[in-house]
Amino acid sequence: MHRQQRRANTGLLLLFAQIYQFGLNNIPPVTLATLGLNVYLFLNPVKHLHYVCISVHEGYHRGDWQRLLLSPFHHADDWHLYFNMVSLLWKGTKLEQRLGSVLFALIIAVFSQLIGVVYVLLELILAETMDDPSYRMQCAVGFSGVLFALKVLNNHYYPGGSTSLFGLQVSNKYACWAELAAIHMLSPGTSFIGHLSGILVGLLYTHGPLGTILRTAVSFFTNDRPARQQSYYNSGYARYPEYQFQGNRAPGTYDVYTGGLNEEEQLQQAIRESLNGPGGSAPREPSLEEIRRRRLNRF
Repeated sequence: MHRQQRRANTGLLLLFAQIYQFGLNNIPPVTLATLGLNVYLFLNPVKHLHYVCISVHEGYHRGDWQRLLLSPFHHADDWHLYFNMVSLLWKGTKLEQRLGSVLFALIIAVFSQLIGVVYVLLELILAETMDDPSYRMQCAVGFSGVLFALKVLNNHYYPGGSTSLFGLQVSNKYACWAELAAIHMLSPGTSFIGHLSGILVGLLYTHGPLGTILRTAVSFFTNDRPARQQSYYNSGYARYPEYQFQGNRAPGTYDVYTGGLNEEEQLQQAIRESLNGPGGSAPREPSLEEIRRRRLNRF
């Protein structure tokens, strides 16, 4: 049995508590299925992490491209899973209700594979330009690259506002880049290139041809429409095998993932965004008397 299954998975228990608080009925189907897949593969991994992580050596040189499929959905430990899945819970719900389940499912499928390709390409370029073979061996695992890409989409569809990062207010326009630097400084063992790959794929969707291609593909099958929106957390990503997220570090780094808000503040923020956003309560239609009064006031 895998070591991570023998010990007490505190992060997994906290994740179940978050899902219970959020409510299963409030999680759209694709987000719920993606979350369930990650949890299932954490408890029942297809292979040891050493055989699913993606790198230049294993993917490009040895041709083991199956790792592209497996690496995004396996996690180094329960804390790695917890922070990624809490982030998915909020980002996924918000985006799926905005874009529709079919398009969101296609985004998850394409992003999870394309980010791995971009990661291998960037590491290969670094290995060649820096003449450093270690870049060929760096092996990444986890869903955080996809989450960085989803954050780019969130900031695109919900522009404006700011994110609290270690007590500093950062415009959402630059939040991805700020979090990329902050997480790398906080946990040097994390995959900077993995996170950067997610941001680049997200930009390829919002400012490049990828968004048009995916939306066109979906238009042949459905006319899914957006619905209500929710709030969301932030997240991080890990590089395997260097990644070690110890339980005693979680309280000190939790602000990175929750924006510095406690549970009550997060709930209030979600309510405010639901009411103020495109999916919030619609204004009451004015009566005939109110229309007459407005006309008189205008004159």
